[in-house]
Amino acid sequence: MPEYIPTIGLEVHAELKTRTKMFCNSKNDPDEKEPNVNICPVCMAHPGTLPVINKEAVKHVLKVGLAFNSTLADFTEFDRKNYFYPDIPKGYQISQYKFPLVSGGSLNGVAITRVHLEEDTARSIHDEKLSGKEHTLLDFNRAGIPLMELVTEPVIHDAKTAGAFARELQLLLRYLGASEANMEKGEMRVEANISVAQRPDLKNSKGLALGVKVEVKNLNSFRSVERAIEYEIKRQIKELEGGGKVVQETRGWDESKQMTYSQRVKESAHDYRYFPDPDLPKLKLSEISEFAEEKLKAEMPELPWEKRERYKKNFGIKEDDAESFVNDPRLAEFFEVVTVKLAGDKKQVGLAANYITSDLVGLAKKDQKDDETVGERIARSQITPGQFIPVIDLISEGSVSSRGAKDIVAHLFNEGGDPRELAESLGLIQKSDEGELKKIIGSIIAENEKVVLEYKSGKIAAMQFLIGRAMKETKGAANPSLLKKLFEEMLK
Repeated sequence: MPEYIPTIGLEVHAELKTRTKMFCNSKNDPDEKEPNVNICPVCMAHPGTLPVINKEAVKHVLKVGLAFNSTLADFTEFDRKNYFYPDIPKGYQISQYKFPLVSGGSLNGVAITRVHLEEDTARSIHDEKLSGKEHTLLDFNRAGIPLMELVTEPVIHDAKTAGAFARELQLLLRYLGASEANMEKGEMRVEANISVAQRPDLKNSKGLALGVKVEVKNLNSFRSVERAIEYEIKRQIKELEGGGKVVQETRGWDESKQMTYSQRVKESAHDYRYFPDPDLPKLKLSEISEFAEEKLKAEMPELPWEKRERYKKNFGIKEDDAESFVNDPRLAEFFEVVTVKLAGDKKQVGLAANYITSDLVGLAKKDQKDDETVGERIARSQITPGQFIPVIDLISEGSVSSRGAKDIVAHLFNEGGDPRELAESLGLIQKSDEGELKKIIGSIIAENEKVVLEYKSGKIAAMQFLIGRAMKETKGAANPSLLKKLFEEMLK
């Protein structure tokens, strides 16, 4: 069987976080449940109304471009993209065609073609319960919301890379405050253009192996992105292997059946009859002070990959721990306060990171609300960074065991309190009196002659048994490290 080369390009739409819609003063509220309340004559396309550009939306897209190290446009304009569908009140969508705001750049190793700005459509609701017939209802609250469209180069060759790109993009949009990008709410939608080519010499002008392109629309979860791509690659290869041809078309993704299905023949750009919108001014961005590149750079926050690198370099924490903090800003906020109090001591910071990502996160997940992150759940618990830090001190100085520390953290999470007082009241302070411990060890050695002989003959596991007996005898209050040291000394 010949080798096939999959090639994937992504188109991502993200609703931007602004106070008002893209071209009018109607409220931009993705959480509004009542239909058709955030509307006005402009976004409903009443005769005689004129659109006005939302500056904040333009700024969001330019900052995304800075994060990508892209080229920011100096000249840009908005175009009319003409097509007729019930969810578009104007009969056209205001978008950008020849002069996007952002060109080039990359994210997560994937090259970006362009990023432009447009308006979202209304939301179609298909309801078969009314009068026993199929009906389509329209909610125009979403119509006119600022929508960022990002197009990658066709340089992705597997589903995992595509999923990783989409996850990093969502993270970036949240860091910039440009979008919440919740895929389950439709605030971020991914479309994948997929082709397979049999021969490595079948290449386009950019040296990319390309077959007939199929677009899979409106993928609304990272899992769906990856599974749809995997399915479509297999489907196209099977079609070619059977002697058939792949048709250029638009397909949907059926989550329940885990398969793509044909929707329509793919449109080309000329089908939309783009032309500059005569109601909107052409923009010379260098003449608008808010869009000055140096000013935008000064407003940029620390980006996800910058934070990831800083955590690894400054604190030497595990990659998985660093990823947990990068992905949850409120959890990172807790960690950052702890690192300051620990004066950047790498050993203690590493210990703290471990207890935060295992114990604290585990406690938070037990009763986390659907709409909150783990970090937000910790923030509304009883524990504070100031209470958490003494627990790390207690572990480091050997005053409490790992098991004891977990109990203290759980108590602080649910009820708060003073860590040292809790350790005392709960009987978790480890015994380090060598004289007292030697008496206990002597008795255990005398009572377990067979195990002692096994240890002396080289069976290392026998030591763990003896230490376990001593821990049981002291009700978990002995210092395990000290026990091991004393056992080794007394068994010489």
